Amino acid sequence: MLKLTNIETYYGQIQALKGIHLEVEEGKIVTLLGANGAGKSTTMRTIAGLIKPKRGTVEFLGQNVTGMRPHQLLRKGISLVPEGRAILSTMTVLENLEMGAYHRKDHDVKKDIQNVMKRFPILEERQSQLAGTLSGGQQQMLAIARALLAKPKLLLLDEPSMGLAPLIVAEIFNIIKEIKEDGTTVLLVEQNAKQALKIADYGYVMETGKIIIEGPADDLLKDERIVEAYLGKKKTTV
Repeated sequence: MLKLTNIETYYGQIQALKGIHLEVEEGKIVTLLGANGAGKSTTMRTIAGLIKPKRGTVEFLGQNVTGMRPHQLLRKGISLVPEGRAILSTMTVLENLEMGAYHRKDHDVKKDIQNVMKRFPILEERQSQLAGTLSGGQQQMLAIARALLAKPKLLLLDEPSMGLAPLIVAEIFNIIKEIKEDGTTVLLVEQNAKQALKIADYGYVMETGKIIIEGPADDLLKDERIVEAYLGKKKTTV
């Protein structure tokens, strides 16, 4: 479904991604792990069209989409839930959900909003409340629900558990599994490596702008290098 080939992305003169190769198969959860500053969010922003790579290609559903703008990629089926959620805090929960479907031309938006509220009952309960007054966990649910209303084929989730209480984190991971079961492919950037690998099918580990380890998630869970790689430390031999 998604294929990144030799992606190099820069911030000015600083190279953030150094030849990234990454694939996401349709119907899977793929997780991207690594320490802070490894390049995970830059990878997501590059895929979503927020940053244009200097070199390399991004392919989606067999089409070269490198350099396309975010709204173009959204229409093609790529939806990003960014780190920090980026909800519209001065708008109501319902207005936020409606904004998630702003580009759609079909007549199923109201029905889909009702369906997403069934999945997230707290959003139905608080649909008239200003989004900025929700708790952190509720805001994360709103951000995911809003992204789902774009009817994505590929959902990009950047650090969905950051700053949340353990019980809410468990709920968020259950929601991600349900999203996959409903047929949406997921690329997940996550600080909680163990939990991410438990729900993922495949994983990549990044360090300083490069992929250093990849493999089936079950194998990575058993790989002693994961802890060191996730913390950005290199294994030493005595």
